[in-house]
Amino acid sequence: MHELLIFLKRNTLAVVGLVILLFLVGLITVGPWLTSYLPTRLDILHKLAAPSTSHWLGTDAFGRDVLTRIMYGGQATLSIGVGVVAIAFAVGVFFGVLAGFAGGWLDSVIMRVVDAILAFPALVLAIALSAAFGPSLQNAMLAVAITLAPQFARVARSQALTISVKPYVEAAISLGLSRRRILLRYILVNGLGPLLVQSTLALGSAILQTASLGFLGLGAQPPMAEWGADVSANLQYVRSAAWVALAPGMAILLAVLAFNLIGDSLADWMNPRRRNAID
Repeated sequence: MHELLIFLKRNTLAVVGLVILLFLVGLITVGPWLTSYLPTRLDILHKLAAPSTSHWLGTDAFGRDVLTRIMYGGQATLSIGVGVVAIAFAVGVFFGVLAGFAGGWLDSVIMRVVDAILAFPALVLAIALSAAFGPSLQNAMLAVAITLAPQFARVARSQALTISVKPYVEAAISLGLSRRRILLRYILVNGLGPLLVQSTLALGSAILQTASLGFLGLGAQPPMAEWGADVSANLQYVRSAAWVALAPGMAILLAVLAFNLIGDSLADWMNPRRRNAID
């Protein structure tokens, strides 16, 4: 704990990322209990109202409170990001560890599939899959998870190849331990560090891709509050009422920035040389 505190004291970007993340988490968890507005409540008489004491971030074209929609939309956006990364982590790590440990033809088949998916730009592939599955929040989550899983597979395979030749793994094999126990107890556990770093970085990518699908109408559907969908719905009013589009856009920016800063800092923490070199 003392070493962690020293690291945070030296690494300003890590502290900035944590502060931004804590602010967003507090906003979307505590905020909905404090506001008197509902995210889908219409008030046409006060549409596109400027920020004021009644509406801190103004209202949109339907008179809905923008801050309230950011609070509720953040619950959807961040939970989707966590869910997408969890699915991608489970699928990618399973096949990556299996490929790295088994080797042979199984490794070749799995990695050729991974390479084929990685050959497409992630966002383009997510758009294509979402369009094929149909516009919905669940389909958008599945599409983004498919684009992120190969990244976890490559990292997991690399870790499995490195760890599987370690003396303690060879000793476990010589003792006749089951492959399942070796994979879970020795290879997966000892390779979690880089996978956790990849998970943190993937959270920012998942949020950005999900918001992009919502912006294109392939993710969350109206009147559900979601940051990407809200940017798209209010973009036409950006000249006359900039706050309706800038507020959810800024929320996306802060969320992605926070996870990227935390991911970079976590990578430094996992590397003892870089951890001690930070001033």
